[in-house]
Amino acid sequence: MALNFHQLHIFYTVAERGSFSAAAQALHMTQPAVTMQVQSLEDYFGTKLLQRSTKRIDLTEAGRALLPYAQRSMELIRETDAAMSAFTSKLKGRLQLGASLTIGEYILPRLLGPFGREYPDISISMKVMNTAQIMDDISTHQLNFGLIEAPVNHPDMQMDKVMSDELVLIVAQDHPLAKMDHVTIADAVKHRIVVREQGSGTRLVMEEQLKSKNIDPSSLDIVMELGSTGAIKSAVEAGVGISVVSASSVKHEVALGLIRIVPLADARFKRHFYSIHLKSALLPISAVTFLTFLRERDLQQWL
Repeated sequence: MALNFHQLHIFYTVAERGSFSAAAQALHMTQPAVTMQVQSLEDYFGTKLLQRSTKRIDLTEAGRALLPYAQRSMELIRETDAAMSAFTSKLKGRLQLGASLTIGEYILPRLLGPFGREYPDISISMKVMNTAQIMDDISTHQLNFGLIEAPVNHPDMQMDKVMSDELVLIVAQDHPLAKMDHVTIADAVKHRIVVREQGSGTRLVMEEQLKSKNIDPSSLDIVMELGSTGAIKSAVEAGVGISVVSASSVKHEVALGLIRIVPLADARFKRHFYSIHLKSALLPISAVTFLTFLRERDLQQWL
């Protein structure tokens, strides 16, 4: 019998999940099949890797020694898929992903067209929802992966940077700041401001930048908290207040003269977008290819 990656993957998942039943659920396998594959791996090495008990399993000394190698083998497979995706042009299948609001509403729609032209046999299904919902759907295997606007900490999730973005200060065309070539962040926050809800990636980036300038976010004159970028833009256009949004989300309004971007003289709201998926799951090659597309292409030509 030869050592194979599939058995290492199953062993790693059992060790990470702490039980055969949880691993079986994560791997979409029956519990007896998971048990059989781990036993085959133990037979190959001639030693016990797991100590079974009624409540959970624990790694033996041999199992603890094997675990980092199993993890590295999964990482190597992921790297191999990423490297080879650049040479794959005849992919078929269904790409299922979740995207948080700004990414799903304003960024990805402009990128899915170029990706679809390059890979016409991949069908794409995208859910636009908040980060917590994306993580829930990934955990229950309803989605392969998601794209989110701010980093999160979750023991079962793998997170990687895939894209960069910049937030800009927007004002109504008749706002006093609209006449200025640039403004300091301290002067900008003297005005009434419209913000995204607590917990949104956009708001988190804005608040972190304010803190770096010794400005307390709680001191802002917040007149509205709104749950979408579209609502923010409408409020700014109506003169309710100024705001900070992704530059990609206001291209049409700026071109139509409805909103003005005012450059900040002393701050830049830079951020990253992240991919997220289960550590114990291997992404399908279509997902790996899509993430490679986002990382390696000059996306600004489409945004």
